[in-house]
Amino acid sequence: MQEHAQEFLLRDGSLLLGTALIFVLVFRRLGLGATLGFLLTGAVLGPYVLGLIGGAESKMGVAELGITLLLFIVGLELAPTRLWRMRHEIFGLGFLQVALCGLAVTGIIHFIAGFSLAASLALGLPLGLSSTAQVLPMLQSAGRLHTPFGERSFAILLFQDLSIIPLITIIAAMNRNPALPSGPPGWMLGLETVAAIAGLILAGRFVIRPLFRLIGNLGEREMFVFAALFTVIASAALMQALGLSTALGAFIAGVMLADSPYRHELEADVEPFRSILLGLFFMSVGMMLDLSAIAERPLFVISMALALIAVKSGVIFTLGLLFRMEWRSALALGLLLSQGGEFGFVLFAQASNAMLIGSEAASLFGAIVTLSMVTTPFLMMATSRIRERPVSKQERDGPQDDGANALIVGYGRFGQTVAQMLIAAEIEVTLIDTDIEMIDVAEGFGAKVYFGDGTRIDLLRQAGAAEAELIVFCIDGDQLTEAFIHAVHTAFPNAQIHARVFDRRALLRLKDAPLTSMSREVLESAVVLARRALRGLDVGLETIAKAEETYRARDKERLSAQYASGDLKSARDRILTQPSRERRET
Repeated sequence: MQEHAQEFLLRDGSLLLGTALIFVLVFRRLGLGATLGFLLTGAVLGPYVLGLIGGAESKMGVAELGITLLLFIVGLELAPTRLWRMRHEIFGLGFLQVALCGLAVTGIIHFIAGFSLAASLALGLPLGLSSTAQVLPMLQSAGRLHTPFGERSFAILLFQDLSIIPLITIIAAMNRNPALPSGPPGWMLGLETVAAIAGLILAGRFVIRPLFRLIGNLGEREMFVFAALFTVIASAALMQALGLSTALGAFIAGVMLADSPYRHELEADVEPFRSILLGLFFMSVGMMLDLSAIAERPLFVISMALALIAVKSGVIFTLGLLFRMEWRSALALGLLLSQGGEFGFVLFAQASNAMLIGSEAASLFGAIVTLSMVTTPFLMMATSRIRERPVSKQERDGPQDDGANALIVGYGRFGQTVAQMLIAAEIEVTLIDTDIEMIDVAEGFGAKVYFGDGTRIDLLRQAGAAEAELIVFCIDGDQLTEAFIHAVHTAFPNAQIHARVFDRRALLRLKDAPLTSMSREVLESAVVLARRALRGLDVGLETIAKAEETYRARDKERLSAQYASGDLKSARDRILTQPSRERRET
């Protein structure tokens, strides 16, 4: 029996991982994200298509740990002070979103679909929640989680986790099943929640932090993984025992460790487990997608999914405007949170046990939730041009000849430093860039940056390059070529030409270009940091100066050899990889 179970475990695991690998790679390649690939994997392998894998409910129970781990990682990135700063968005915007979206969807189900008021509330209020498991990874992959937009999205999702408690209370209050034991009243659940959160805060400060300090002193790397998983699972188990959101417990535990010195190590330890379990969660959701229910009433499922998306998008868009969001950001927020959420499956099951809805309705609306989740990546892609701020050259001034001595092409982090150094030396500069957002930000700080492509000779001439004494290219990447620099030198022979380059490969590519100088963008800052690090080790200034001199001499020798041969691997022996024998012996 045990061997048979192990055989099924290995077979199911290989099928799920192999199929997910294919689908996720394809959907990533198409720019649709991993979530859709995982959902499709579960749907294809599940009981309603190929029927190769079953037991979605049991897999879902394990996979929900992925959501728990996700909230723990998010909590690690939100120190208590930052969370306090977000309180208005959490309890203002979050409350209004849950209440208005839930009631609006309830009205549609009651008045249009014809369900009873109790059934409509049991279905509509959970549909007001969005998918934390889908939205947060999308924000993370886009690098927007810690932006103002990402913080508002997260604030809503966090309040949705808190709202599980009153939603459970509402369903319990409408219970029609005499065999179902009545749960504690809502006020008691609220007190239990406050007590549980306070207990987690105290445990984090007086138990968990000393535990990690002890492990850190022992130097046991593997124990960090054990302790991290223990922290997450124990906090989740406490919340589950109280009938509350396990993800909320993990989030509180993460927040309590957010300003600890072990935050980054904890995040690195938990991340692999989070990724695997979250993928399994979405595969389980795909397996639970009842395609027969959709086939029986396709128009109802599709129309309700569209109505859910439209209503939630409209309500959240309106709330975003009321909270003074720019309309494009408000639209993006509405579309991003327009789907149903994973907690809908849990609340639908409770409503079914309470005899508020039938099992068929639970299957139908579970399919509606899944279908709405599938649409989110497509909606974000389809509306990207609408949501992005249009780049209009007519709204920004093109370059003009101001009689400046220097032209600086590129006003990013590198160009800003160069510009301010020249201005400090009383040199007049003309600034050129193509980044509209950066131009607007610079204008807010008093800097005049002209819009234009500084790699065009005609535009440089328009900016006054013919009279300038200095042209400095501070642009990113490989935009500069030897041919282009020759063209600039031919067109403006009286100007010195300096360029920022990314690395020594770029130096070799431009070695024959008529440049006055080239500067590797991180070389000097790396040397300064190394000097400070050595000083922190109480190394003498004379030794530090000698170390810098040795490095620079060897680096110069390498560059000379590479220039001569054109081979990046030349003079590899000049790279410092180990202290000298004399140093080791002393």
